[in-house]
Amino acid sequence: MYTIENQTVILELFLTGLSDDQSNQLILFMVFFLLYVTTLIGNLLILFIITMDSCLHSPMYFFLGNLALLDICSSSITTPRMLSDLNTSNSMISLSACITQIYFFISFATSEVVLLAVMSYDRYVAVCYPLHYMQRMTWKACVQLALGVWLMGLLYSLLHTLFTLRLTFCDSKTIHSFFCDLSKLFQISCTDTFINTLIIFIFGGSLGSSCFIITFFPYISIFTTVLNNQVRVSRIKTLSTCTSHLTVVFIFYGTLLFNYFRPTSDYQLSEDKIVSVFYTVITPILNPIIYSLRNKEIKKALKRICKTCLA
Repeated sequence: MYTIENQTVILELFLTGLSDDQSNQLILFMVFFLLYVTTLIGNLLILFIITMDSCLHSPMYFFLGNLALLDICSSSITTPRMLSDLNTSNSMISLSACITQIYFFISFATSEVVLLAVMSYDRYVAVCYPLHYMQRMTWKACVQLALGVWLMGLLYSLLHTLFTLRLTFCDSKTIHSFFCDLSKLFQISCTDTFINTLIIFIFGGSLGSSCFIITFFPYISIFTTVLNNQVRVSRIKTLSTCTSHLTVVFIFYGTLLFNYFRPTSDYQLSEDKIVSVFYTVITPILNPIIYSLRNKEIKKALKRICKTCLA
């Protein structure tokens, strides 16, 4: 830290972590270590199955593979740092490391929001316009959409990061969380954060509402088409695929909306940490479980790969 005009500018921050009770640290470390390892194994398995089985080389599973990769990345941004803090008494983090963590966290979260919208569009074309599906969802189009997903996250996060760099921190150095979050950083800034908040409102609101509409609106047409389908087997298969995607969407949006848009009067640190744990640690582990348990094609592909390996 250094001093400017009788104010001490902080260059290191303190993360309060999940719990102040030292007796719980080992238990929490073991629980979240197992969750993290399971997240890595589950999502890597999804990637492996999609890559190895040619029957899954389709746009739907291409985007599912990108979702698995995003879950690995987003989980790896927060969980290893949290495990490190649980295993040591020193929870200090440099301001540069904190802003770096924020950059990648926002980037991967934004990319996942956009990807869920792209996956909804893919399902919409597949169900409502099956005869034109391969014409619209060519591999070139899929790769361009995937690149757009990752680029959107990187650029949107860069916008916030550049404006966060203008902030100084001199009143407090304590972040009441187990990872660096943009909203928590604003709370301890001694610089006016009006511009930062305005950027979130304008750009974040526009991007979030657009993705929300693109994600949910197509399902009106999807369910109408599915319910009018006379073939029962085809109807069940389509509903199973769509409900898997919708389950992931509801979990992701639900936790984010609850954490960032609930009334401030209801704010409690313990409750806030629980919700943060859910969308940073639990959601990445639920996605492969939801898709693997509800998707018969992935189960069949895994059996084929196992038979090939054992042959």
